[in-house]
Amino acid sequence: MAFETDNQPSRRSDSEDLTISNGSGIVASSEKNAAPAPPRTGGPPPPPNGGLVAWLHVLGGFMLFFNTWGILNAFGVFQTYYESGALFERSSSDISWIGSIQSFMVLIGGVFAGPIYDRGYLRHLLVAGSFGIVFGHMMLSLCSQYWQVVLAQGLCVGLGAGMLFVPCVSIIPTYFSTKLGLAVGLASAGSSVGGIIYPIVLYQLLDKIGFAWSVRVMGFIALGTLLIPITVMRMRFKAPKARSMIDWTAFRDIPYMAFTLTTFIGFMGLSILIFYVSYYPEEQGLTNEALSFYMVPIFNAASCFGRVLPNALSDKVGAFNVIAPCSLITGILMICLMAAHTQGSVIGIVALAGFFSGVFIAMPPVCFFPLTQDKSKLGTRIGMGFGMIALGLLIGGPVAGAILGEVKPLNWSGLWGFGGGMAAASGVLYAVLRVYRSGFAINIKA
Repeated sequence: MAFETDNQPSRRSDSEDLTISNGSGIVASSEKNAAPAPPRTGGPPPPPNGGLVAWLHVLGGFMLFFNTWGILNAFGVFQTYYESGALFERSSSDISWIGSIQSFMVLIGGVFAGPIYDRGYLRHLLVAGSFGIVFGHMMLSLCSQYWQVVLAQGLCVGLGAGMLFVPCVSIIPTYFSTKLGLAVGLASAGSSVGGIIYPIVLYQLLDKIGFAWSVRVMGFIALGTLLIPITVMRMRFKAPKARSMIDWTAFRDIPYMAFTLTTFIGFMGLSILIFYVSYYPEEQGLTNEALSFYMVPIFNAASCFGRVLPNALSDKVGAFNVIAPCSLITGILMICLMAAHTQGSVIGIVALAGFFSGVFIAMPPVCFFPLTQDKSKLGTRIGMGFGMIALGLLIGGPVAGAILGEVKPLNWSGLWGFGGGMAAASGVLYAVLRVYRSGFAINIKA
């Protein structure tokens, strides 16, 4: 008995027009028949699925990911720098709270930004979010104490990125219905490119101009690149009705809640990988200081391909058939770091983990679609889902820091075992959910 792929249209009639509501009101509009259908009165125009304007929005989305998840992906360099005690003296767990709060604000901020986006205030979100990111970096350059860094980097930059997260995942699908996975994958690759450029800029400038001006340069880069989405991005239409923030029926939807909980578990493992991929080889003496900083760009360079290729493949074989094995492999690779005691082995595992972990960022928005039967509630459910998933990012790093400890030798085996176990468990649960959904679909047809 063969399983259906997630993107098969077998559950729809030939004449059915599929309209998907998101945080923007409409995510995608696609028709199975090739023949043009009569225009729907009062309905949104069909996506152009290409052309200069559509691809400019992919570029704008690329820059938004560059300055949201791209900045988050660079936190491993900050973790390593703060661990040195050059700015303040705190434990690994305390330092991880900075990145965890920043990551949490990105996802939870999107929950509240969704209704604002629905009402047509895209430009306001882009300007306010860009200001938060740039202002946060400028304030970070003035910080000398731990609590100041939490406010500037954790809250201010995180909240600014949270305002940009909704446009990241909502506006591109209004321009694409076919090859949506590829378009979102190309845009989300910006997070990997940002995770390459920002760490290199910070490391190369630290010894030359100091921490303060290095962070200011990062702020200026963010300012210049964020002008692109502010300039080119436009909403094609405003949602007919602003979505609510909570759909209470979602809590009784077993597949939806199972996916959300599984992604929550996976993000706990992912946060550990992002935060400690740079500090581990330096503390263990496997690499020199320079190469340890470059672990983050190596990780994100591989992750760039892990954003695009799996997403493009998901258009053919289905989202769950991609996210399940990639998540499992990511967890196994993290566990393998426990036995990596040479420079070459660490670099190889980090590169592979970067590639396969890319699905955690790029695939969840695609996976939420087949899990939502009432497409008019898709935007609400995406916002709710990411709000719950955000808790995984919030607690993953600090828990790992507590496991690592403060007394040497540090408990790296416990840290990688915990993080790898979480990521691998998410892969197994994704596979179980995939089988459950296939069986459910077969029973409905029968």
